[in-house]
Amino acid sequence: MKNLINIAAGTLLAMATFSSCQKVDLDVKTQLTPETFPQTDQHYIQLTGQVYAQLRGISVEYFFLQSLSTDEAIMPARGGNWYDGGRYEQHSKHTWDKDNAHIGGVWNFLSTTISKANQSLFLIKDAPETAAKKTATAEMRTMRALALYMMMDLWGNVPIVTQFGDITPPDTKPRAEVFAFIEKEVKESIPDLSAVVGVSTYGRPTKYSAYALLAKMFINAEVYIGTNRYNDAVAMCDAIISGTGTPFSLESDYRKMFFIDNGPQTKEFIFAIPYDASFSSGYMFYARYSLPRSLQAKYSLKHTPSAPMSTLPEYYANFNDPNDKRNAQWITGPQFKFDGTPVTVTTTKKGYDQFYTGSDGAASLTYQVNITPNVTLRDASRPFDAGNDEIAWNMGYRNNKFYCDSTSSNRNQNNDLPVFRYSDILLMKAEAILRGATPTLGQTALSLVNQLRAVRTTSPAWTSVTLEDLYKERCREMAWETWHRNDMIRFGKFEDKWGFKTDAQTFHRLFPIPATASLLNPKLKQNPGYN
Repeated sequence: MKNLINIAAGTLLAMATFSSCQKVDLDVKTQLTPETFPQTDQHYIQLTGQVYAQLRGISVEYFFLQSLSTDEAIMPARGGNWYDGGRYEQHSKHTWDKDNAHIGGVWNFLSTTISKANQSLFLIKDAPETAAKKTATAEMRTMRALALYMMMDLWGNVPIVTQFGDITPPDTKPRAEVFAFIEKEVKESIPDLSAVVGVSTYGRPTKYSAYALLAKMFINAEVYIGTNRYNDAVAMCDAIISGTGTPFSLESDYRKMFFIDNGPQTKEFIFAIPYDASFSSGYMFYARYSLPRSLQAKYSLKHTPSAPMSTLPEYYANFNDPNDKRNAQWITGPQFKFDGTPVTVTTTKKGYDQFYTGSDGAASLTYQVNITPNVTLRDASRPFDAGNDEIAWNMGYRNNKFYCDSTSSNRNQNNDLPVFRYSDILLMKAEAILRGATPTLGQTALSLVNQLRAVRTTSPAWTSVTLEDLYKERCREMAWETWHRNDMIRFGKFEDKWGFKTDAQTFHRLFPIPATASLLNPKLKQNPGYN
C-alpha cells in the first residue's frame, strides 16, 4: 500500500520542520507551528506515520522468535551458510541466551515502536481538541499497546514507558501489571477509534483491531496472569462478529488472501501491515527465506532466494486432509513448471551430493527438483549443518503462503502481512467456549469451526470438536503468521520434542532480557532461568 508508506516518509519531513520552528521574518501561516500543525485528519496521519513505518520492520526477526522456536519452522545451516553464530540452532533447540542477536533485535524494535508512539503522542498533546486529535491519540495508544503486548508475550515482565524524552531508566514491571495497563489503554482508546473499515483506515488500528488485541489478551490470560478470562475473550470476538454492518467475513480463496495484491479489499484482514517492495526498508521478504533456490526460474524471480527455512514433519503432519485448500501453501515433492514439464537443475555429481565418492564427481548431472520432507544434519564437520549440496538445499517442505513476488527487483515483497484475521477470531471464540466460556449468538465451538472449514475444505463437516482438534485446525489456518509459539504455549505443547529439540524446561516459555538492553538499563530484572 504505497499511500500509507508515502505518508510515513512525508512524516519525517513534517516533524523535522515542526520541531525546528523558530521566529523569522515570515508570515506565521507559512510555517508549521503548534497553531497550524496538526489540525486536519491528514496532518495527524502524517504525524503518526513514523509508528507505522517502524512497524514494517517486524516481519523477519519477530518471525524467527515466534516460529523458529516451534515445530513450525527450522533454519539449519548448509555448508556453513546461515549458521550465524548458532542463533538459529538456539531457536530450534531452545538453548538461546541473552546474547542471541534476534532476541536483542526484537527487543530494540518493539522498544523503538513504543518510543515513536510516545513521541507522536507528545507532539500532538497540545494541539487543539478536535475529533481528529482524539482519533490520532487513540490510534497511538493502541499501537503502543500492541507493541507492549508483543513484548509481554515474549518476555513477560517488561517496562511500561509512556513519557517521551524521559531518560530515567524504567523498572521492570510484573506481567500482571503490564497486562492490566494494556487492557486499560485499549479499552480507553476504543471510543475514539474509527469503526470504518476500508482504504481510509487500512494499516491503522480501528475499533475492531482493538477488540482483536483484547481477544488475544483474554484467550491467553491463564498463561499471562493465571486468571481465566474466556468469557471476556468471547465478548471481544462477538464485538467483531456482530459489529455494525459486520464488515468482516471469510475469504473463499485462501491463497489469494496472501498474494502480492492483497490489501484493504481483503475481507478477513482486521489489522494488517502494508508493504511496498519498491522501498528498500520494506523488510517483507518471506520468499527469500522459504523458497527453494532451485525454483527461482519457475517463479520468474529477479533474485536468487536464500532458501534456508522450511517446516518440520511434525508440523506438516497437521495437513492431513487431501481436500483442504490450505495444503496449496506448501511446496512439496517433485516440482513441475506451470506447463507441466519437470523443473530440472544441472550441476555435477559432487554438486548434487557432496558425499559422492566416485571418481567422476565433476561429471555433469541433471536432476528433477524434489523437495523432501525431512531435515537431516549430514555435515558432521560443522554444527547444525545439512550439507552444502543440492540434496541439502532441497530439504524440508517450504511455505509459499505469502506468494513469492516476481514483480520485485529486490528481495522485498508487496504482500501485506495480517496481524489479526477474522478466521482467528472464529477460532478463538470456539476455543474459549471449549475451555468453559458461555456460548453466545447461537454459536457453539463446533458450529464456529465448521463455519471456517466450510470454506477451507470440501471434506464433510465435523460432528464433534476437541481442543486437540482445534489446535490442529489453528496449525492449518494460521501457518507462518507468527502465532504458533503463542498457541503451543497455551495448548501445553511448547515443552514437547520435535526436530532436534529435546529441551522441556518451562522457563523457556519466556525469552531472556537481552544483554544489550540490560547494559543500557541495569534496572531491568532478568527472567528466571537465565544468567
